[in-house]
Amino acid sequence: MTENTPLIIPELVSLDADAGPGKEDVIEFLAATVAGAGRASSPDGLAADAKKRESTAPTGIPGGIAIPHCRSAHVLTPSLGFARLAEPVDFGAADGQAADLVFMIAAPDGADDFHLQLLAKLARGLMQSEFTDALRQAPNAEEVARIVTGQVQPELLDGRGEAEKSGAAEGSGDAAGSADKPAAAAASSAPAAGETVIVGVSSCPTGIAHTFMAAEALEQAGKDRGITVAIEGQGSGKIDALDPALIERATAVIFAHDLPVKGRERFAGKPVIDVGVKAAVNDAGSLLDKALAAASDPSAARVPAGSESSEESEEGSEHWARRLQRSVMTGVSYMIPFVAAGGLLIALGFLLGGYDIALTPDGADKSVAEAVAHDYTLWSLPGSVEGAAGSGLTLYLGSVFFLLGQAAMNFLVPALAGYIAFGLAGRPGIAPGFAMGAIAVSVGSGFIGGLIGGILAGYVAAWLTGLNVPAWLRGLMPVVIIPLGTTLAVGAVMYMLLGRPLASLMTALQNGLTSMSGGGSAVFLGIILGLMMCFDLGGPVNKAAYLFGTAGLSAASASNTAPYEIMATVMAAGMVPPLAMSAATFLRSRLFTKAEIENGRSAWLLGLSFISEGAIPFAAADPLRVIPATMAGGAVTGAMTMAMHVGSRAPHGGVFVAFAITNFGGFLLAILVGAAVSAALVILLKGLGRNKDGKDGKGSAEAQPAAAAA
Repeated sequence: MTENTPLIIPELVSLDADAGPGKEDVIEFLAATVAGAGRASSPDGLAADAKKRESTAPTGIPGGIAIPHCRSAHVLTPSLGFARLAEPVDFGAADGQAADLVFMIAAPDGADDFHLQLLAKLARGLMQSEFTDALRQAPNAEEVARIVTGQVQPELLDGRGEAEKSGAAEGSGDAAGSADKPAAAAASSAPAAGETVIVGVSSCPTGIAHTFMAAEALEQAGKDRGITVAIEGQGSGKIDALDPALIERATAVIFAHDLPVKGRERFAGKPVIDVGVKAAVNDAGSLLDKALAAASDPSAARVPAGSESSEESEEGSEHWARRLQRSVMTGVSYMIPFVAAGGLLIALGFLLGGYDIALTPDGADKSVAEAVAHDYTLWSLPGSVEGAAGSGLTLYLGSVFFLLGQAAMNFLVPALAGYIAFGLAGRPGIAPGFAMGAIAVSVGSGFIGGLIGGILAGYVAAWLTGLNVPAWLRGLMPVVIIPLGTTLAVGAVMYMLLGRPLASLMTALQNGLTSMSGGGSAVFLGIILGLMMCFDLGGPVNKAAYLFGTAGLSAASASNTAPYEIMATVMAAGMVPPLAMSAATFLRSRLFTKAEIENGRSAWLLGLSFISEGAIPFAAADPLRVIPATMAGGAVTGAMTMAMHVGSRAPHGGVFVAFAITNFGGFLLAILVGAAVSAALVILLKGLGRNKDGKDGKGSAEAQPAAAAA
């Protein structure tokens, strides 16, 4: 695509469209529209990428607008698909209003700065009522295409001056920049002496839409209040950095972001309001009011010196706790891929080679798997091997898979510690964090040592990062001084002071778990784990239980099966909420909204795959009914799996890793019973909350159509 190719043409526009009842239907409709115009190679592929992005956060914004968007390898030409819906569809906007104007922003994987800047102009335009009103009143597709082109590519319309056209043709990056100068650049010279200035940064995961909509909303709210607001959009394209002189004049800072802020140290010492990007899109005025209040509050949270990754809260008294929590969650999130890959490979190894491959025969110096993998090849397959039940290709592949999985699992603790330190100190914390994780493994303190070591490394690295050092030394700080100093200081503490006590604690914990693997204690442990897995569905409590289960797999053996039972309990309980909600929406659809019914149709597959997050939409909409019900079912499932000694050698996969689950029948039974309990309780609690007319006692407007359809 050249700079003269329009992003939108009449073939990409659908007016008064009947795209379906749910947002996924609308996304599929628009993906087909884009592909039908010859701008995408696969409508299904584009729809899948857009729905994947949608699953991370809703794209509905106040005012009846939705902007599903993605970068996709299936997009041939950067495009804007548009649908003005006959029946509005809920895209999760904060004001609760269903969307009748839906844009699909389809950008190629390799979209350059020019095209991303054009898409940014659309995002900014959607924050202007004049623009959206014109779209609602447009009589035909041609007029819609003209209105949108006038917003994003005015140089393509007839009647434009030559100067404007030449300015648009100067270069891809410069063209977009000249056509849509960010307020950051203009505001650098605009404020008069003594005028209030607020600066900030916005960013979203894809960096296409919400990044720039948040910036526009904040800047517009600033105009309404008579103050200067300049926001730096850290999107997918070139970043137009704020003028340092403008930052210096600012009285407060707003970070509206879903990604780490780049160049956070530029704002060091300024009062800060730190929120997600959607908060700025939904209520920019409130954020500005908070920023103005923080500017005159000596106790307000401030941007720390030298920290690019900290997630400070606007609550000064709570920011450190939130920062620590987020950092630990970062470590857990980055650790999970190691656990999933390693655990599944080990399970496959057991499937092919038998469980004996993990054992070391009497008198041998290495395990069966090590002996097979080191002594044999694909061209020289093993026959009968001492200690192995199998032989041939299956034994060889099983041994290789087992060793690959074991190698991945060996990174579990270092990854946990490394990324906790990263969350606290940014990139300088990664190396010492990984080193502390390796030390924790070597001294036998396990994931507890990794947790403590990662936190200590992160705080020490963050402290060193904030030091004022001579200019000649600054370049060495992140790559030499901080990693060296942190590793030396924290490593010495881990080896000389904390290593043995933490190892003793880990040993006591393992012994305690082993002793609880039978009788009533095991059932009680199962209940606790079941409650934790169903409490916040992917939140800190859920992740803590999952970490508890996965961390123990590395210590499991033929003689210590307690970790396998704990892992099975965690996985089974985590499958209950989405399965229960899917069943409840099927059995009593009149109790749920249209959006919930649509979510229920896919939640069963998420549940079978052990993706607890499939129940989040239900819990978010009605937490007082849904969460207690799912926790009850999770507790029942946890108790049953422990009582029946169900074990899982795989850390993820749900029913699709049946080969890695002992007593698979008991596993299924426990899940079915727990899901039935949760579904029955949800139906009961929601039924109690309805009046004589069958309507929600809270007056839900969405429930009525769903009830009528049922």
